[in-house]
Amino acid sequence: MRDGRAVDPAHDLADRVLAAPPRLGAARLVVIDGPSGAGKSHLAARVVDVLRGRGADPALVSTDDFATWDDPVSWWPRLTAGVLRPVEAGRPGRYRRTEWTDAGDPVPGAQVDVPVPGVLVLEGVSSGRRSVRDSTSVLCWLDHADRTARLERALARDGEWSRPHLERWQRFETGWFAVDEPWNAADVRYSSEWSSHLGGSA
Repeated sequence: MRDGRAVDPAHDLADRVLAAPPRLGAARLVVIDGPSGAGKSHLAARVVDVLRGRGADPALVSTDDFATWDDPVSWWPRLTAGVLRPVEAGRPGRYRRTEWTDAGDPVPGAQVDVPVPGVLVLEGVSSGRRSVRDSTSVLCWLDHADRTARLERALARDGEWSRPHLERWQRFETGWFAVDEPWNAADVRYSSEWSSHLGGSA
């Protein structure tokens, strides 16, 4: 639901970003921020599908490719150097992703190449932080007020072993959002109701 009206967020967000001016060089940057378990990854994947169907040449980057349990947000310079600045200059990006293993210990993974996109979709906790807002065409905040429900959805995705990590993560992100306030800067906000019946979990 957006502003009290039922919408399809994937199509609505695609409409918004295609109507917005590019601010990351010649590319449009749309960021999808919100708490863990709110459905960001699911929404981002659907937006990419919609944009691809419209010939918008999208690329998708997730902050989960950079974060670890012990480093939720301070990895941002790697994203900037590896993705944002090259795309802004009209060059492909590249970064080494974090692999989230079943054992719970994230390890360095494969190199990921990011072609120069028409639209760069960036999703994940802290993706809408203040430092990127001037380069963002559309900032989306995906809300989910029920912390317990979000935790259970994340546990269903990651496994019971992750409970202490997720609880610590939730405490951190609550403090982060209280300071950064991405919802106040958002161009559009959706409630979690749309994702509850579509299976979104991240």
